[in-house]
Amino acid sequence: MTPVAAPERSMRIGDIAKAVGTTTRTVRYYEEIGLLPRSDEREAGQHRLYTEADLERLRELLRLRDLLGVSLEELRELVEAEDARAALRTEFRASEDPTRRREILEEALPLVDHQLALVRRRQRELEKLEGELAARRRRIRRRLAG
Repeated sequence: MTPVAAPERSMRIGDIAKAVGTTTRTVRYYEEIGLLPRSDEREAGQHRLYTEADLERLRELLRLRDLLGVSLEELRELVEAEDARAALRTEFRASEDPTRRREILEEALPLVDHQLALVRRRQRELEKLEGELAARRRRIRRRLAG
């Protein structure tokens, strides 16, 4: 007997927003600007149902936004690069041609470089802020000691 896969859980917008700790407005906006895929399957007047994949994507988007403090445009760039890398990864796994696999790796490298550049830029900004705060702290301590 072949095991039957459990149907994927569907969630409404309020459920997905609550699950990741955001608002329905944010979920709708992320969908409008293309960070979350739109659902073409619903009929007019029907509620949009979200999948576990949508939930994970939203969770990752919010994690990147909060962790890196990136703008929505930068977030879009990160996501587009990651989506392109995922497509290349799928193609890489499906190919046994060493030449094509090398080409795929060469295509993936600038995508990772772009993501890394954005992360490093944010890291430099945080280091600058840390330096400014440390200097303020030193000034306050000097005044307290003086």
